[in-house]
Amino acid sequence: MWSTNGGYADFYLVFATTDPEKGHKGIISLIVPAKLEGVSHGEPIDKMGQRASNTTAVIFKNVRVPKENLLGQGGEGFKKAMAALDITRPMIAVGAVGIARSAMELAGRYALKRVQFGVPIARHQAVQFMLADMAKDIEAARLLIYKAAWLADQGIRNSKEASMAKAFAADMAMRVTTDAVQIYGGMGYTRWHPVEKLMRDAKVIQIYEGSAQVMRIIIARHLLQEIEKMSS
Repeated sequence: MWSTNGGYADFYLVFATTDPEKGHKGIISLIVPAKLEGVSHGEPIDKMGQRASNTTAVIFKNVRVPKENLLGQGGEGFKKAMAALDITRPMIAVGAVGIARSAMELAGRYALKRVQFGVPIARHQAVQFMLADMAKDIEAARLLIYKAAWLADQGIRNSKEASMAKAFAADMAMRVTTDAVQIYGGMGYTRWHPVEKLMRDAKVIQIYEGSAQVMRIIIARHLLQEIEKMSS
């Protein structure tokens, strides 16, 4: 389920359990060509947001895959998946920053031209506070992402930092887009302006590539390990 570009892909990266009793050590990773007999995909899933992203189910029915399509050694699938997520989570977080920045800029422009009580609503302190929070949180998320990406570039394990960047940026994007809708008022709740789309697009970032809750579990585990090492 939830395969991005599942309807267009020529190849699928598949993680499969060969021995459930081994837990994560029984997982393999392999390349499955879409043209193999028994491989098919479902119709595009009708999503709340990010509707330009083709997302489908992929179905395997008695598919035979050549041995040479195995990636690495047997049982390395989970390790490879986790290593990949340390790279992709900051990349997902970058998208959250882009969504949030668009929402902030749109909300700022609207606030400068929308007049209420004789002045643009950008002159009202309540609106200024929302815009200020947007700006500082976007910048904080961007710097977290830079750190996680820099560590990856240096070949240093960044699981904690990648999770921090992804969790913070996703929550930030949801908060910023919600506030952008609030600044637009009733107009923000219509499809006449793009902020409602950005709000829908932001939500899934708290879910895919590791949910907001899973990110916090990873952060806490690494943090406690570090504290334990310092205490010993």
